[in-house]
Amino acid sequence: MGSAATTRYARCGDLSIAYQVEGDGPLDVVLVPGIISHVEFFHELPGYAQFVERLASFARVITFDKRGTGLSDRLADAPTYEQRMDDILAVMQAVGSERAAFFGISEGGPLSALLAASHPERVHALVVYGTFARLSPAPDYPHGFEPVGLDALFWGLAMPGVAMPDDPQERDDRFREAWGTGISLAMMTRRDDPSTRELCGRAERLAASPGGFRALTEILWEIDVRAVLPSVRVPTLVIHPEGDRFPQAMSRYFADEIPGARFAVLDDYDHYPWFDDTGQLASEVEEFLTGVRSEPEADRVLATVLFTDIVDSTARAAELGDRGWRELLERHHGVVRRQLGRFHGQELDTAGDGFLASFDGPARAIRCAAAIRDALAGIGIPIRAGLHTGECERMGDRLAGIAVHTGARVAAAAGAGEILVSSTVRDLVAGSGLGFRERGVHALKGVPGEWRLFAANL
Repeated sequence: MGSAATTRYARCGDLSIAYQVEGDGPLDVVLVPGIISHVEFFHELPGYAQFVERLASFARVITFDKRGTGLSDRLADAPTYEQRMDDILAVMQAVGSERAAFFGISEGGPLSALLAASHPERVHALVVYGTFARLSPAPDYPHGFEPVGLDALFWGLAMPGVAMPDDPQERDDRFREAWGTGISLAMMTRRDDPSTRELCGRAERLAASPGGFRALTEILWEIDVRAVLPSVRVPTLVIHPEGDRFPQAMSRYFADEIPGARFAVLDDYDHYPWFDDTGQLASEVEEFLTGVRSEPEADRVLATVLFTDIVDSTARAAELGDRGWRELLERHHGVVRRQLGRFHGQELDTAGDGFLASFDGPARAIRCAAAIRDALAGIGIPIRAGLHTGECERMGDRLAGIAVHTGARVAAAAGAGEILVSSTVRDLVAGSGLGFRERGVHALKGVPGEWRLFAANL
């Protein structure tokens, strides 16, 4: 799904700064991105569009690409923070925003704090997430990364477990070869599947060149806004994601140095938040900025959820390479969508190499799963599938709740080519002519109780 918003350009001197605006709430929120961004393609990353839409439910959300990245003008030299502040003010002027709340993610945090301290008349509140005042340690700042050095930092975050070459030229050559293949994934999220890695690789290629990214990271290593933080005099919320590879102490220091700042830790969140369910984060931000904590309206509906994924996808992706894997996924997605249309299934998600779909009847869902399996087997793509029927929470186009989680765990227990169903599904299709074989009692991770599972004989 691409971005529904229109990309426009603000003029800052001789440069053009790309931006988008979503929502029409009474509050303006400027989303200040991390080291790279792409206002259009980031909507293809898992969860990003939903993240922006959730913020836009209570605010007018302004996103932009910093100069040197994404759809903004590229540069021969890395920009200064003063120039980047000018870019943000130019975007605010272009959209008619006199004053806004700033939401800085990762490297966007220190930039947002600097602007809040320098232009308090333009910033009425500050939210920062997974951020830092400085990356390298100092005698009076023990919170930075060790060993000191940009290459060591990058290698440790993007290529964990891979020995860093001693020769600087070899390090640079290895980096240029790796850029565009999804090496930033390990810095963004703990999630790692071939489809998401391929998307991150495209984001890297579209957001910056290898040389441009290295220039930006050199500035990143020099950032130090510790002296600025006590001058931030706007309400501030500092959020640390518990799953972040950046230490909590760095976020804690950021909060401690800003007078009156609140500090919050969110469990099960990554360095870039949209890879997770952003509901809790968005609610925290909404409550802080507006004083109201509204949850998305949830309708409850009985549905059968179907999960499918490709068997041994990681090994298959490594065997085929990026291009071959991308072509295989395109064929896979086309087959699945044709069968979902045939059996009146609703596609809910395509995260990773699998699908999540819902049906209003379990028998139709089972027959659709069999049709998907058989069609994909004909082109050499083995899958597994799992189904469960239960009451789900419907929030817009999404389904959530324990029934969805149960369906995912049933699918995880399925073998290659198997269509595994819960006892609930088996009981509901009595009289349909569908047959099953017992697969025993299972404990499904994160789901209370024990579950009898059955394999469909199709």
